[in-house]
Amino acid sequence: MPRYDFRCRSCGATFELRRPMAQAGAPAVCPQGHEDTVKLLSAVAVTGAASGGAPQQAPSGNGGGGCCGGGCCG
Repeated sequence: MPRYDFRCRSCGATFELRRPMAQAGAPAVCPQGHEDTVKLLSAVAVTGAASGGAPQQAPSGNGGGGCCGGGCCG
């Protein structure tokens, strides 16, 4: 189930809730009971790092880019 971050405009508390995607835009109440909250935009970082933590490089060869990187498209 996705996790959504919220901030309370009344007390400034930041908190997270786990809820179904269908309820992503539903109002949230902060842990102190305030109803004036706003959903925060979460940044998700997706990297190509291997299990060792080092980023993997694209294979070199005669690929010229194109739509598939294999050089087949000219």
